[in-house]
Amino acid sequence: MLESVSEAQTVREIALSLPGAQEKPAWGQVTFRVTKGIFASLSDDETSMGFRFPKDERTEMIAAEPRKFFVQPGHDDRYNWLRVHLAALDDDELRDIIVDSWRQLASKRLVAEYEAD
Repeated sequence: MLESVSEAQTVREIALSLPGAQEKPAWGQVTFRVTKGIFASLSDDETSMGFRFPKDERTEMIAAEPRKFFVQPGHDDRYNWLRVHLAALDDDELRDIIVDSWRQLASKRLVAEYEAD
């Protein structure tokens, strides 16, 4: 599992290592953006992260690991968005989630640049 002191920093390092990724505050939170929009954001207390995820797959993911994944009812309902408790992840799983989320918004050129590394 991730160490609580470095969870938010680990998110930042992974997200900002991706081609074209930028950190930008929005709605009082840290967000990570590429090309067309936000692919991840940290909660106010930096203990959880929201990320781009297909709406039609959320219920299954939450049912499989309800202590790890969640949505904020009334806020996430309309969006391709899922949330995760950072303390429930190891570094490899966190990286996979962030990269998958980034790929959904990154241009083909940026994805090719990432895959070439």
